[in-house]
Amino acid sequence: MEKKIYPELTMDFVRVTEASALMSSLFLGCGNLEMINHSSIDAMRGMFDYIDFKGNIVMSKYAKENSNMLYVGEKVGSWQDSTSEMDLAVDAIDGVKLAAFGLPNAISAVAATVSGGIKVLPTFYSFKLAVGRELKGKLDLRKPLKENIKIACEVLGIAPTELTFVILNRQRHEEIIEEIKEAGSRIKLLSDGDITAAIATAVPDSGVDIYVGIGGTLEGILSAAALKTLDGEIQMKLWTRDRIEEQSIKEEGWDLEKIFYTDEIVGGEDVIFSATGITDGDLLKGVKFVKGFAYTHTLTMRSKSATIRKIESMHNLKNKTIRLKSLGEDKRLIDLRNEYIN
Repeated sequence: MEKKIYPELTMDFVRVTEASALMSSLFLGCGNLEMINHSSIDAMRGMFDYIDFKGNIVMSKYAKENSNMLYVGEKVGSWQDSTSEMDLAVDAIDGVKLAAFGLPNAISAVAATVSGGIKVLPTFYSFKLAVGRELKGKLDLRKPLKENIKIACEVLGIAPTELTFVILNRQRHEEIIEEIKEAGSRIKLLSDGDITAAIATAVPDSGVDIYVGIGGTLEGILSAAALKTLDGEIQMKLWTRDRIEEQSIKEEGWDLEKIFYTDEIVGGEDVIFSATGITDGDLLKGVKFVKGFAYTHTLTMRSKSATIRKIESMHNLKNKTIRLKSLGEDKRLIDLRNEYIN
């Protein structure tokens, strides 16, 4: 893979996730999943127009048929001849239900790296395991969970009762949850939003040691982009929803037993990650509106410099504008809610 360093675009991606979070926050708690999802995507697509690069969306929740939804294969940015080409993984809202009902841990996230740097995995879901620096390289997704718990406790120098897992609260995880309970370890269950859960394993004092379970492949790739800078690790294995998908994936030549690791999932020496909180969560505070201002909190990282920034921004609502792709122009944030509905 070509190792190419491109201009400093970190703050450009911060503006993209900020805009997506701000736009979706206008519909916070509305209960309308489609409205809040479309509005955040519209803002993210619009703000990409301002970035001086050649952006290829290679991982998204949407296929090309959804031409207004940040689809796989969409080109974003200026695409000037002199600019660098980059691969993108995008999730305008990780936790659409969370945002729609005003629940914790909804974020907007983007990852970018050199062209060809993101592993385009074929399944919507993957079996994932994420850990921080101390457990990096120590656990194995293929091993029984009981064995991984034993190893983790030995490495960390703690008893199983002090080890904390975070896992999505899904019926498919009943067996995993029972194994963790039998070991005596602690469990933090999430309704949605597993990007922040995976990242939290590499954040000191987060209170979380291991993320495990079946979740979105896109979310795993975005987590990998962050964990690369945090010196954590994610392991991913393809997970098919039924026999038809399994057969299709096998015919395409994919090995369902193969484990994909962080550097293979997101390669290149210069990976950028940005996430802005929509609702309050364990990793980021959500958007707040206070007396004419909107406050956002963003976590951004660049692997080349190993720089991690937490950015609190104050947006004056008299002046704050966002570009919506559907409008093709900038509008003041405080005017967009009614206009978008209409």
